[in-house]
Amino acid sequence: MVDAPTHDAVLAHARALLGASRRAVALTGAGLSTESGIPDFRSPGGVWERFRPIEYGDFVRSSAARREHWRYKMATVPVMLEAQPNAGHRALARLERAGRLEAVVTQNIDGLHQAAGSGRVLELHGTNRSAVCLQCDRLEPIEPVLARVAGGDEEPRCDACGGILKPATVSFGQSLPRGVLEESIRLAETCDCLLAIGSSLQVQPAASLVEIAKRAGATVLILTRSATPYDRIADAKLDGALGATLPALVEGALRGDA
Repeated sequence: MVDAPTHDAVLAHARALLGASRRAVALTGAGLSTESGIPDFRSPGGVWERFRPIEYGDFVRSSAARREHWRYKMATVPVMLEAQPNAGHRALARLERAGRLEAVVTQNIDGLHQAAGSGRVLELHGTNRSAVCLQCDRLEPIEPVLARVAGGDEEPRCDACGGILKPATVSFGQSLPRGVLEESIRLAETCDCLLAIGSSLQVQPAASLVEIAKRAGATVLILTRSATPYDRIADAKLDGALGATLPALVEGALRGDA
């Protein structure tokens, strides 16, 4: 029986693959942000066990659903606003500055990629850092809206038109932003290396970007602690703490280590 390759051997292989890339794209998920202190809300004991996820249609139709959704955001958004980017976020920003990363496509809603210095970030599921008016599409920072909710305004309205304000995240039953999704697919089709980082690759359509990239001829590198449905097509699969593994991969690739 052949022994499985060691972590160091897989890392060296992945460095060589990323080092040969000139048009990489990163697809990131919650596992990257947990090392910044942001919990994975789907995990046992997480926030989703205390708050019922609100469907988009219910938010629009129901006053009670809007109040519940804002209570959920009051319990979760402050944690994200206080969080800081970790070494994994900064490594991706470094790869972009070196001209080797086309974009970050993220399932995360915390804004940590931008805080780390990434310039081109496509947020598939929106952002917790803003609120949007469902009538006039006006965006505003989330902090003053949360302050209003804390002060007793349980269903905040837009100051400009009086429309319903909603956190600018994609809710269950709500379509992903079409332009963001289309650009993400285009990037997957044209990249030469796709890095899937901190995602279980269970949620569609984001996870399908891995197969789209592979089918178009790109190298696929998966960095996550869990098994994914796409491990079989990965050119390298790395586990371990992303705050250590991702910088080691990026810096080694930029130095030309093998």
